[in-house]
Amino acid sequence: MDILGQLVTIAAVLLGGLATHFTNHRMERQRTQYTMLTRWDERKLDAYAEYIDRVRTCIYSSVLLYEVRKDMRSIERSERDLTMELADGERTRGRAFERVMLLAEDGVIEAAHRLNAAAAAIDWRAKGTTDGTLDEWRELHKVAFKAINGFHEAARDDLGVSGNFHGEDHGSRDLILPPARRETDS
Repeated sequence: MDILGQLVTIAAVLLGGLATHFTNHRMERQRTQYTMLTRWDERKLDAYAEYIDRVRTCIYSSVLLYEVRKDMRSIERSERDLTMELADGERTRGRAFERVMLLAEDGVIEAAHRLNAAAAAIDWRAKGTTDGTLDEWRELHKVAFKAINGFHEAARDDLGVSGNFHGEDHGSRDLILPPARRETDS
């Protein structure tokens, strides 16, 4: 009986060792997966934030160029310099967009495409590639900022950020624009 007792003890020790090894291996694997997921989420967040920053920079450059071209504003920089600044902004926005394409899921990519199209329409109008009225110019901005909000929502979904981005209060807000200039104001 002594030998049987010793064999049971040895078997229990071996079984306990295997169970501990298996549990440690599984926990380490889960920790590694979580670390990888967190690392990609951080990179996604950086890419999304950089892309939105580049889009907004281009919009602001476009507004300045448009206002100078339409004699709505007078500044010391030339129209050519402003056009070159916008072209540089478009280039960096394109690079930021490519980063989003590499990291994002389908919903974010689709939202980025819509945002790119809206931002490009503003750029083209500012450069004079397309023409239209001041009211149409303002409408381009409303579409762009709606696309920015759509991108934010898709990015939040992709990153697992909880909360309702398009709540009643947020959705009722509109792009704040100064009133249109009247002919008598000129």
